[in-house]
Amino acid sequence: RESDHRAWTPVTYTVTRQNATVQGLIQGKAYFFRIAAENIIGMGPFTETTKEILIRDPITVPDRPEDLEVKAVTKNSVTLTWNPPKYNGGSDITMYVLESRLIGKDKFHKVTKEKMLDRKFTVEGLKEGDTYEFRVSACNIVGQGKPSFCTKPITCKDEIAPPTLDLDFRDKLIVRVGEAFSLTGRYSGKPAPKVTWLKDDIVVKEDDRIKIQTTPATLCLGIVKSVREDTGRYCVTVENSTGSRKGFCQVHVVDRPSPPVGPVIFDEVFKDHMVVSWKPPLDDGGSEITNYIIEKKDTHKDLWMPVTSATVKTTCKIPKLLEGREYQIRIYAENLYGISDPLISDEMKAKDRFRVPDAPEQPIIKDVTKDSAVVVWNKPYDGGKPITNYIVEKKETMATRWVKATKDPIFPGTKFKVPDLLEGCQYEFRVSAENEIGVGDPSPPSKPIFARDPIAKPSPPVNPEAVDKTKNSVDLSWQPPRHDGNGKIIGYLVEFQKVGDEEWKQANLTADSCPETNYRVTGLTEGLTYKFRVKAVNAAGESDPAHVPDPVEVKDRLEPPELILDANMAREQHVKAGDTLRLSAVIKGVPFPKVTWKKEDHEVSPKADIEVTGVGSKLEIRNTVHEDGGMYSLTVENPAGSKTVSVKVVVLDKPGPPRNLNISDVRSDSCYLTWMEPEDDGGSVITNYVVERKDVASAQWVAISSSSKKRSHMAKYLMEGTQYLFRVAAENQYGRGPYVETLKPIKAIDPLHPPGPPKNLHHVDVDKTEVSLVWNRPDRDGGAEITGYLVEYQEDGADEWTKFQTVPMLDCVVTGL
Repeated sequence: RESDHRAWTPVTYTVTRQNATVQGLIQGKAYFFRIAAENIIGMGPFTETTKEILIRDPITVPDRPEDLEVKAVTKNSVTLTWNPPKYNGGSDITMYVLESRLIGKDKFHKVTKEKMLDRKFTVEGLKEGDTYEFRVSACNIVGQGKPSFCTKPITCKDEIAPPTLDLDFRDKLIVRVGEAFSLTGRYSGKPAPKVTWLKDDIVVKEDDRIKIQTTPATLCLGIVKSVREDTGRYCVTVENSTGSRKGFCQVHVVDRPSPPVGPVIFDEVFKDHMVVSWKPPLDDGGSEITNYIIEKKDTHKDLWMPVTSATVKTTCKIPKLLEGREYQIRIYAENLYGISDPLISDEMKAKDRFRVPDAPEQPIIKDVTKDSAVVVWNKPYDGGKPITNYIVEKKETMATRWVKATKDPIFPGTKFKVPDLLEGCQYEFRVSAENEIGVGDPSPPSKPIFARDPIAKPSPPVNPEAVDKTKNSVDLSWQPPRHDGNGKIIGYLVEFQKVGDEEWKQANLTADSCPETNYRVTGLTEGLTYKFRVKAVNAAGESDPAHVPDPVEVKDRLEPPELILDANMAREQHVKAGDTLRLSAVIKGVPFPKVTWKKEDHEVSPKADIEVTGVGSKLEIRNTVHEDGGMYSLTVENPAGSKTVSVKVVVLDKPGPPRNLNISDVRSDSCYLTWMEPEDDGGSVITNYVVERKDVASAQWVAISSSSKKRSHMAKYLMEGTQYLFRVAAENQYGRGPYVETLKPIKAIDPLHPPGPPKNLHHVDVDKTEVSLVWNRPDRDGGAEITGYLVEYQEDGADEWTKFQTVPMLDCVVTGL
């Protein structure tokens, strides 16, 4: 019967011998057999095979073993492994026979012990450096089968094998907090590799929770009662001299989250609801937050009421509140592994409390350029309603009107780059916040800024040099820096150092005290030698110093005086009367010369202002008059010499009065005037004379000539018998000078001559002491009525005539003879 059936099947023929061949069996199936003896009386009991018999081919010796491999080689041993034959010949393998042959010999020698069934064997006692080959045979009850194929020739020497690593864990491992986990595997290598465990690139050290076990073939890292901090990337390194292998595992130790981060912020509060927000937990437990559980509690009650447990946002509306009641909110975070401890809010009363936003604090201005500036501010209190927009305004500092920087909304950022500024203008900025209620008050104005590119420190001044010196000072000069750092140069700092000292001293304390590119360092000690350096300063700070190349010895420098004349010091200087006379010259010389001004070798007029500076001198006379003209000289003198320069000054003015006015040839209708030119022509040629007359009975002068250049004039058209006064003035291009006037009136009459002699003088009577005389009128009266006759007498023999008297008539009695 088949071993898996219970029914027996009779063999189809009777057997008389003590053996039989059963045919029709199926190969690979197991059968039981039984035999009974039979005689004429009947059949005896069956005898049954004790165990099933598997139908298969007849038993032979096994096939050759397979996969003979050398696993390890040392200098005196070889370890080999192999696999069983594909066919054991129909009988179980009873043992394996391993043989070796020394290369160069003919025979194989058995090296295994009796009855060896292991398929791994280490051949020992070999000689270092010898070369062997090996083969193995399998034996069953029939006998020894064919040997396997020989190994390649193997030389006995210490073997080097790179590490191998076979891990029992995957790339990721998730563990609950408090549970244990282990990372295990197997490894090999020649020589024996070193095993190192790392967590996040830091060597793992054993402690109460962390255990590391390493055998020659296995490795294990075990952690009991895991905590969140055990999360990380674990790495095991197996390394020997031939190389290394690494295995990695990202371990996530997960837990319920930590509480949400407070405080709970009441974003909006109304009489019947609130909107609160919070921050996510610092630790999500290694697993994404799936939801938040929000509950509310009236502070007068002990009962917490659920609000929602299905929100993943960090904000929530708390509805169904009673106006005037105070509430607390508590919030839990939940992930796949549990619910956190709660975050509990402060108490908050349910009531409407919104208004326009507060004014922001004073904004700060950053990143200023020539046409833009960035305005930065802090978010103000929003008045209970979320801020929806910020309004940024600008104005020039001196203006009064604020202008919006942009029409576009500015939200949610709290900074804005204001464009379109005018370079060089000064601006202020302010910010207002807006919510749905309206626009809040503006912030205080920012500090004023100038729209200009940011400035850096300037480069050093160029070519500083000592251009002059005295016994206690040195004059320095330099050129401005090549780069002003985009900022105006405020000025320069000058420093000096006595040769041999280490300390630099400041010649000026502030840069604005030296705005120009020159400076006189004073207070130095005569005979000492000094070094000098100069720094440029702008709003960003000081430049590096520029050094005067050579030290300077402080002592007086002698240079003879030198005069560089200005245009007003030409050989002759004309100035109009009433104008200002200016004479000036540039003066050089070391030490600076003594300056002396003189006029005609005398001191100049006290009305002259004389100014002497370090570079020259100036003489100034205001409201000049004719007397200010003359020869002026400027003398400069120092120990090295002296120099003098002169200039003739002509004050141009109206001429003086004409001289020697004379009246002659008086007629009844005319007279002849003559005069001489003025002593002073006013510095300009006399262009003409003005002649005027006046009736003594009149107050008005009448011009009778105004264009004549001659020094005489015939005054015509006089009225006979009238008395006249005459006057004459000279004119030049600067005006009319003073008049010269006749001293007494002139009567317009023809000229008078003496009368002729009386005629026919004779005596008519004689006495002893008197004589009576008579005579006749003369032939001519001289143009005027005869007014009387002069009678004279002379004693005979005497030289003198003696006047007697003048008589009006034609007769006279001479008495007293």
